[in-house]
Amino acid sequence: MNTLLAFSRAVDWVSEHVGKAVGWLLLLAVLISTGNALIRKTFDISSNAYLEAQWYLFAAVFMLGAGYVFLHDQHVRIDVIASKLKRRTQVWIDVVGIVGFLLPLCVFVAWTAVPSVLLAWNSNEVSANPGGLIRWPLYVLVPIGFVLLAMQALSELFKRLAFLTGAGPDPHAKPEKTDEQLLAEELQHEADAKLAAQLASKPTGATP
Repeated sequence: MNTLLAFSRAVDWVSEHVGKAVGWLLLLAVLISTGNALIRKTFDISSNAYLEAQWYLFAAVFMLGAGYVFLHDQHVRIDVIASKLKRRTQVWIDVVGIVGFLLPLCVFVAWTAVPSVLLAWNSNEVSANPGGLIRWPLYVLVPIGFVLLAMQALSELFKRLAFLTGAGPDPHAKPEKTDEQLLAEELQHEADAKLAAQLASKPTGATP
C-alpha cells in the first residue's frame, strides 16, 4: 500500500502542475481572440488560423485539465442518493465507478484514437478551411488527455483503497479553510498591518 500511495502522490504532482500550466492557455486564447478582433476591425484582415488556434487551445485545456479537475474533486456529481449513504459505501461506489467505468473508458478512447493520430501525422492533415492549421496536434490531445485522466483515476483508486483498509485519510475530506478564505485572511492581515504602521507613524499631538 505504501508503494501505491507513493505512486498516487507522484501522479497528483503531475496532475497539479499540468493543470496549472494549461490554465495559462485560457489567457493565450483570450489574447489571440482580442488580437484577431483588433486586426480585423483596424486593417479589415483576418485568418481562419486565429479562430482554429482558439479552438485548439480550448481543446487542450479541456483534455489536459481533466486529471487536474478529478484531483480536486471538482467534476460534476449528482449525489441525491449517494450523499445519504455511509461514507464507506460512498467510497465503494467511487471504487466501482473508477474500475468498472472510468478506467475502461480511458483505455478504450486512448487506444482507438491512436490510428487517427498516426494517419493525421503521416498525411500531414491540414484543416479544410482556407488558412487553417495542421490537424495532428489536435488529434494527439485525445490519447494524451485520456492517459493523464487514467493515471489520475488510478491515483484516486489507490487513495480510496487506502481509506477502506485504514491506511489513508478520507479522499473526500475538505480542508478546514478554502483557498478563498485563506487569501481573504491574508489580505486582511496585510491591511491591518498597514493601518497599524500608519497610526504608529503619526506624531502624537499635545493634549491641552
